[in-house]
Amino acid sequence: MRAPIACAFLLASLFVSSSGISQETAVRPATHEIAVPAKTTSKPRIEVALLLDTSNSMDGLINQARTKLWKIVNEFESARRDGQRADVYVALYEYGNDRLSAEKGHIRQVVPLTLDLDKISEELFALTTNGGSEYCGQVIEQAVRELEWSDAKADLRCIFIAGNEPFTQGSVDYHDACRAAADKNITVSTIHCGSYDEGVNTMWADGAKLADGSYMHIDANRVEPNIVAPQDEQLAELNKQLNSTYCAYGGDEERKVALARQEAQDTNAAESAPAVASLRSVTKASRLYRNANWDLVDAVNEKKVELAKLDKQQLPEELRDLSTDQLAAHVKKLADQRSGIQEKIKKLASERAKYVAAERAKLAEGDSESLDDAIVESVRQQATANSFEFDER
Repeated sequence: MRAPIACAFLLASLFVSSSGISQETAVRPATHEIAVPAKTTSKPRIEVALLLDTSNSMDGLINQARTKLWKIVNEFESARRDGQRADVYVALYEYGNDRLSAEKGHIRQVVPLTLDLDKISEELFALTTNGGSEYCGQVIEQAVRELEWSDAKADLRCIFIAGNEPFTQGSVDYHDACRAAADKNITVSTIHCGSYDEGVNTMWADGAKLADGSYMHIDANRVEPNIVAPQDEQLAELNKQLNSTYCAYGGDEERKVALARQEAQDTNAAESAPAVASLRSVTKASRLYRNANWDLVDAVNEKKVELAKLDKQQLPEELRDLSTDQLAAHVKKLADQRSGIQEKIKKLASERAKYVAAERAKLAEGDSESLDDAIVESVRQQATANSFEFDER
């Protein structure tokens, strides 16, 4: 274990820090040509599996993954193909942790591919580090095999693996694992927590090359400045108002758990930094924050629930005596309120983004691009090769 390398990574890759990396080594795109897919009528998907090393030296990696989730997700709000907005699914694995079963390679699937961003955030904050053996080939092979990847050729399927130990460890050869991913049109991008040359020498770069991904490395010691924007306070207030538009349905315990999870992730973001809380509120105002599995407003909007057929015992007690028409009116009122609040958040978010960009420009003083920008660029690059489009930044 190389404890001196305290890592900062990812998501989106998609969850990561603003650690600096040199311009010449920021992203090494695939050298293979990627075939442009034919048009499809199915709803497009971007699928991202995050494989995080949770061994002793990876506290920085985990902390940055927690705080950068919302920033990275927001970058994909405009993703579309053939005019259709893409759904973004995220999966999470941890590997290299001694508390995990040795028989299973010290690997755990934490969350399968999901739209539930609160669940991803909850599990990121629950991760703990402990010394272990890091088997990159095995965790890649497991993610390729276990996850229910889309079988539509035009969809984007990508794995991002972050860690600091040699890529060659374990009984599963990384060559075989990465080629198996490539055979399923799944790209594998690697984030080495250490120097560029060390990542090359320990085969992190080779792993990315084998599966049409990008190789990146992090300057883990750089601390990102905490920029407090004048819009943060108002965004926090609007986030509270937004929460009041959610109407949980399901069993009594299910409703409590869902609402508690949402509130807990608000708290986690706020305790991390005002900027993280603001970026989470922006996500909650976007189309990517969807909770049709527990929120009646989203469920009705996505036609997952018919109010006339809904068991009244699945509703909060105060709504159980309403007629179907009254319940529909109540849901519509909440939906209208939510839409209005979301528009206010989006307006403030635009103002905040301009302010933060200006402040970052002052602080950067010609420094190299941040890691999260590099990772987002990697995913956008791969998505563009698969005929996805994005709004101008």
